Parts: sequence; C-alpha cells; structure tokens
Amino acid sequence: MELTLGPIAYHWSAEKKRDFYARIADEVPVGTVYLGEVICSKRAPFFERELPEVIARLERAGKTVVLSSLAEVMLKREREATAGLASLERPEIEINNASGLFARRGRPHRIGPFLNAYNEATIAWLAGQGASHVCLPVEMPSEAIAAASKAAGALGIGVEVQVFGRAPLAVSARCYHARAHGRIKDNCQFVCEEDPDGMPLSTRDGGAILRVNGIQTQSESYVELLDELPALQRMGVSHARLMPQDVDMVAVAEVFAACLAGHLEAGQARDRLGGLCAGTGFSNGFYHGAAGYRRIERIGAAASS
Repeated sequence: MELTLGPIAYHWSAEKKRDFYARIADEVPVGTVYLGEVICSKRAPFFERELPEVIARLERAGKTVVLSSLAEVMLKREREATAGLASLERPEIEINNASGLFARRGRPHRIGPFLNAYNEATIAWLAGQGASHVCLPVEMPSEAIAAASKAAGALGIGVEVQVFGRAPLAVSARCYHARAHGRIKDNCQFVCEEDPDGMPLSTRDGGAILRVNGIQTQSESYVELLDELPALQRMGVSHARLMPQDVDMVAVAEVFAACLAGHLEAGQARDRLGGLCAGTGFSNGFYHGAAGYRRIERIGAAASS
C-alpha cells in the first residue's frame, strides 16, 4: 500500500504552502502528492505562480504529482478553470466534479472523493470514461470498501482511501465562513485564512462538533485508520491518503509509514499521533458503519463519543 498526500483544503498563504511542499519533497515518505485548489476558486490565484516550481521540486524528489480539480463548479470562471485543467497532458489530474468528466472526454484521469464513487456499477462506468484510479468517499463502511476494491481490482484501476485528516462532509453554494464574520461570499476578504485548520463549530452547550472551511463542512475529529490498515490492504486498497492538517505532517507521514512497514504497532503509532495532534480527537466510525465522529476501539466493541 502506497501512502499519498491529498490536496490542502485550507486557505494557507503562498509562503506557507511553498515551505510545506519543500518539506514534503525532501522529508516525507509518500509516493504521490495531490496539488491544487479543491474548495474555493477565489483562492486559486494566490498559489498559481508557485505551482510550476513546486511540481518540479516534488518530481525531482521522485514524487508522482497529481493536480486536483474543484469539488464545486458553478461559475463560468470555474468551468473554464476545470476545462483548462482537463486539457493538460501532464501531470495527471484528479477530477472532483462531473464537469471535469465532460471536459476530459475519456482521456485517462483519477477520480477524487467528491465524485461519490459509492458502488461497483459507478466505478465500472467511471473506468469506461477513462478513470485509472478512484479515491473512495470517506463515509463508506468497510463492507462497501471491500466490494468497491474488488470491482476496481478486476478493472485494473487503483483504489485510494483516506486514513488521516478531517473528513470532507459537504460543500455548499454559500460560504458560512464568511457569513459567520458578517460578510458575504463575494466580499469575504478571505477570512478563511484566519483558520488554517478550519473554523470550529460548536453546539449551543459548547461541545465541538464540526469545522467550517470556506464553503466546506468538515468533521471536528481527524479520521485515523491505523488499526484498519491491514484490513484495507487485504481488501486490495492500493493507496492510503493523508489529508494535510495544520500539524507536523512530516511526522504524521512517518508514523503511518512505520506502521505500514511493521516497525510500529497500531497502538504505539496512535500514541505518537496523539502527541502530534494534541487537542484533536480521532474517529473511525464511518469505516465501522457507525456515526462518523465515533471512535471504535475494535470491531464489535462499544463506541466512545
């Protein structure tokens, strides 16, 4: 199983992204790195000039680079940006919106987690449209992952599952991040940059429940599937995705790599991960067919909230 690094979901500064990817190139044991703005098209111009240099550096380090498309395409500029991405011959591209399928017109591409490849029939249809790789939606339970992996394997396409990071739950036409600060989407003043790991959303009694990232809603907890890695491998999952969070992602990747290599037991790996992600809980409920925010200690065990 190969470790991958998903696209940054947050509005980090160009300098912070550039430094982040320099470390990824030089220090992180992942084979594939996904780049690009997936959440908000207004953020994309801030890093466009940096992309060629970042791609070159990652490729010199032996990483496979994949450019990810927007998850939500509503405006003319978003359609044009998606079409422009779909026209590229290299690097590889990951499509997160159906408009990208039309623009790609059957040429090889990857399918991102926002396109909802939930079952065997959908995966087979996507493969017929040129998909060579599918990242499954984070909310799929283990039985569905196993069925999807079997179907994808029979078609000769890769299967990817998110094993770390906040779960991407929904995207909206409206920007609650801006609204929470008394602004509108068109005049947001990029307030989302103030929350590099998402804006906390609490219940009325103060309990942390979700994170808001521009137009996106995420889980409060980090998905963490260290215990489940062996089962995912047996199912035929070929790639394990780490989603960038505002923590030491070099150290996070090293923990997962050591666990995959058998140098760390899952419990030891989780203890190290807990130190790196202090203040944020872990969850694996979706995988076990339970509420996504729950942490299932083992199959059949009671869930803790």
